[in-house]
Amino acid sequence: MELVGRRAERSAVEGLLAEARAGRSGSLTVLGEAGIGKTALLEHARRAAARSAFRMESAIGLQSEIQFAFGALHQLCAPLLGHLDALPEPQRTALRTAFGEEAGTAPDRFLVGLAVLNLLSEVAEEQPLLCIVDDAHWLDEASAQVVAFVARRVAAERLVLLLCARDPTDDGDLRSYAGLPELRLGGLSDRDARALLATAVRTPLDDEVRDRIVAEARGNPLALLELPGHAQPGQLAGGFELPHALSVPRRIEDMFHRRSRDLPSETQLLVLLAAADPTGDAALLWRAAGTLGIDPDAAEPAEEAGLLEIDSRVRFRHPLVRSAVYGACTEPDRRRVHGALATATDREVDPDRHAWHRARAVLGTDEEAAAELERSAGRARARGGLAAAAAFLQQAADLTPEPARRASRALIAAQAKHAAGASEAASELLTTAAAGPLDALQVARLELLRAQIAFHLTRDSDAPTMLLKAAGTLAPLDAALSRETYLDAFDAALVNGGREAERVHEQHEQLPRPVCHRGLRTFSSTAS
Repeated sequence: MELVGRRAERSAVEGLLAEARAGRSGSLTVLGEAGIGKTALLEHARRAAARSAFRMESAIGLQSEIQFAFGALHQLCAPLLGHLDALPEPQRTALRTAFGEEAGTAPDRFLVGLAVLNLLSEVAEEQPLLCIVDDAHWLDEASAQVVAFVARRVAAERLVLLLCARDPTDDGDLRSYAGLPELRLGGLSDRDARALLATAVRTPLDDEVRDRIVAEARGNPLALLELPGHAQPGQLAGGFELPHALSVPRRIEDMFHRRSRDLPSETQLLVLLAAADPTGDAALLWRAAGTLGIDPDAAEPAEEAGLLEIDSRVRFRHPLVRSAVYGACTEPDRRRVHGALATATDREVDPDRHAWHRARAVLGTDEEAAAELERSAGRARARGGLAAAAAFLQQAADLTPEPARRASRALIAAQAKHAAGASEAASELLTTAAAGPLDALQVARLELLRAQIAFHLTRDSDAPTMLLKAAGTLAPLDAALSRETYLDAFDAALVNGGREAERVHEQHEQLPRPVCHRGLRTFSSTAS
């Protein structure tokens, strides 16, 4: 996409690069709706950095990779790991463990953040460094936290960290980037919109038609480039579809879908295969294509249609191409391509991605696939990826055929989702777990989690009583957890205020409790 206009935005990016050359690092988060020109601004940054002899490294967030802890961070840092020996030993160990290159306990996020900051600083000592993170709203939680940690601490490292994300109202999560310097892209001015439209339409346009196109695109550059290409000649000559309820990004996605739908069937399958693989690994794509009997020549119509390019990497013209193709495919085709990708992925080299593709190829339930996902969850948890572990566990529960094991996995997945901050998803999993069968301890844990979620989401006035009841149920089953739950009940009552703490204290005094709870009497009296 040609960068038309954007003088202030270009100046801001070029200023950051100039500051970095002078030894003053900086970061910037570029925000805007899909198609508004964020990627074009990144390309401008790359060209400006190349002219100034910057080294450039990049990563891209993918919605389909959100459950892979530190996956995006590995994209960014993998080419730099030759400098790892310059870091202190605890930081080296933390980063290697996070990337799965070394066994050990889940690494401390602070150490991982320090390791990445120092790694980038070491590289920037040799040459100014530009790090670009595109679609940052789709980074996995662990990577997003570390990237934001680094962005807040860059100082004198000759380093620029440029993040690109959709508006908070769109898909994804931007909480990790709160407080970072922002540059928000709005629509192009009317003058710039008309200049860009002139590059997309070579035939003369009636003034009324041009006005309608500009109005419908609302200054969105990708819309200005794509909308005219999908209008009939008669529309361009004397009329154009009026705006309707769909947003511009959604309309652009629909256009990419229609463009892909017109391709030969074998080409459509190849494009879907590329959309289902977030790694962009061309070798993997062709291995998977071979299992489906797709000829390499099938790529040509897709490349001619401007949807993607395949050389050593697979590159879609825009992230909306990927989402349009993947979102519009049939379930049988989706399972088919994921099955091919699972076959093409070495389970010894990349067991988690193999498990992920295999699970998405399943129709119905599959205990072996569920167990493989459960093992992936364990590896994610060991790397400190709680959100990733929760995602694997949720899918494992969905694929489990045996009711008791399914309920148990759903309960564990719900606990992990809640701990990762996804309490709504955890609540949905509790419905599956409650279908049972569960043993007594599991039922008590389910009631405890239900109370914790109620308090977390709504500060429910009944939550302290629910927690107290769960503590009483847990007392003969898990004394240590019961004691923690009593304390949680008092904390919840104090937060809610009023007579809650007194009421919890009165109910606590009426409940039987083991010796390990005697120390709570003094605490409860103080709290009430």
